[in-house]
Amino acid sequence: MGVAYSVGEVDHLYTFFVQWSPEIYTKGNKKHRQPRYLIREKHQKRYLVVEKNKVAVINKLLSNPVNSTVKNWEIITVKDSKRRLSLCSSEGSEAEEPEDQEEVDLPVLGDHSQLLDEHHLKRLSTQIPARTQGYKWQLVYSTAIHGSSLKTLYRNMADLDSPVLLVIKDMHKKVFGAFSSEPFRASKYCYGTGETFLFSFNPDFQAYRWSGENSYFVSGNLESLAIGGGGGGFGLWLDADLYHGSSFSCPTFHNESLSSQEDFIVQDLEVWTVRN
Repeated sequence: MGVAYSVGEVDHLYTFFVQWSPEIYTKGNKKHRQPRYLIREKHQKRYLVVEKNKVAVINKLLSNPVNSTVKNWEIITVKDSKRRLSLCSSEGSEAEEPEDQEEVDLPVLGDHSQLLDEHHLKRLSTQIPARTQGYKWQLVYSTAIHGSSLKTLYRNMADLDSPVLLVIKDMHKKVFGAFSSEPFRASKYCYGTGETFLFSFNPDFQAYRWSGENSYFVSGNLESLAIGGGGGGFGLWLDADLYHGSSFSCPTFHNESLSSQEDFIVQDLEVWTVRN
């Protein structure tokens, strides 16, 4: 754990927190949200938002650094950060207020979507990782454009190294899908991180985060693509033709079935990714 903090870079700290406490970086129900703190790099404009119950452990690690770089970090409250920035601004200095989790811009789509509208994007913006914000989402696969083929889906993502958003509409007009921390590919082993989650608009929006029970995030071969597992079925499963699918409760996400029926037929499917 010390190594994760000693790197002195926001991306490394962020990756560490997501792996061990992914719920910190969700922006969902405000009722369950605790007071937020910032890990701030001194003399820099870089911040990380953390919850109050994590401050003691993090502060202990920062107080006993294994590398001098860690001394560049301090913990302050969000309120205090805004006060400091206000003072800096009054003195004529350029200061940028760290992005508040409650004020997140809607994801910007670089291409037309047949499945996502402003309502969907507003709900999804409360769940996608902060590291994806500020980038345009590009369409990398669509059954309407590329046909229905899992092999084509894999091929279109062969050169990607970024998270992807899978969106499905079934024959009952239900919209659901998954966010994967890694692009889909055929692999002998499961892949992904705790950023991966399932979601549904059935009809109300519901996101199913990683339960921590297992790490069966994504698995794929030329015959099928599966997200979540470890029980009697997959959280989301698609066949090689991207036509038949199923969704069962699974230990990975403790989700309900995403579609109105556990077995469904795909009407349309899209996969989006963020690109710098």
